[in-house]
Parts: sequence; C-alpha cells; structure tokens
Amino acid sequence: MANDRILYDGEFLRLKQRAHWQFVERSNARGAVVIVALTDHDELLLVEQPRLPVDGRVIELPAGLVGDVLGEEDEALEIAAARELEEETGYRPADLEFLTTGPPSAGLANEAVSFYRARGLTRIDGGGGDDSEQITPHVVPLADVEGWLVAREAEGIQVDPKIYAGLYFLNRERE
Repeated sequence: MANDRILYDGEFLRLKQRAHWQFVERSNARGAVVIVALTDHDELLLVEQPRLPVDGRVIELPAGLVGDVLGEEDEALEIAAARELEEETGYRPADLEFLTTGPPSAGLANEAVSFYRARGLTRIDGGGGDDSEQITPHVVPLADVEGWLVAREAEGIQVDPKIYAGLYFLNRERE
C-alpha cells in the first residue's frame, strides 16, 4: 500500500510498517503452497527439516514458495505445489485439487498459503529437497499418524499445526 513504510529490505524478507502495525512480507515469492498427499496405500506424506527460527527440527506437510524460481516468478500455484511435492518427497501427483487459501500468521506476515490435495502419486525418487535443504521425507500410515506425531513431539521434534488442517481435509473427504 502507498502508506507502508519499509523498515528493512533484505534478500528474502522485508519488514514494513502500516499505521502502528509492523509486519513481514517475502521479497522473493508471491506466496506458499502446502500439499496434503495420501498414497494409494493410505499413507500421509510428511517431511522433517531443521528450521533455524525455532532452533530445531519440525515435522510438516510438504510445502514451498510460489514464484521463487528465477524465470518462473509467475508460475501457477498448482505448478509450484507439484514441484515442491516432488522435490521434497520424491512423489509426483497425477492430480492436484485446490482446498483453501489463508494467512498462516495474520499478525506477523501478509503471506497467503494455499492448500492442495494431491492424488495419483507416483514415486519418482527419494525426495529430500534441493541442495540448500536437509529434508527427510516420511511416509506414515494414516491410521497411525496421530500417534506417530505424538511420538515425534516426545522426542523433542516440533509439529507444524498445518498438519492437523490437512488431516481435517482428508477426514472431510471420507465422510
């Protein structure tokens, strides 16, 4: 907006102020996608990776930025979702269905996150992210996922609550 004041402009993030509120926006992407992917054997695809801001490992749904690839700044959300799913987990989707879009932390950032449901998965490779990432993919039976997540938390690994939003969408489609 015209009344925004830039307090800091970094390589990846920008700190802005509007009226009395300070917030962050990405300077290298248009948004983010989160992928809810279930294999044909009812296994949920999750990823684990170190996250410096929380000083630890976090279990998450596969996810990534949209428009952060040089020359692909205008990529479609669905293309980013398919790219990130394959990059992080090694699975390629035959179909992606849009679920919802919303702010993951509306008081902190102006970022929008779009959820997609991936179907028709084909294992292409082992996943693990690109050269800048240290991602461990996990394939967890849907029937065991809640207990599995509790066990990871007991080990000191943090769990991203967006997983529970993804489980909501999976349960809703089964009703």
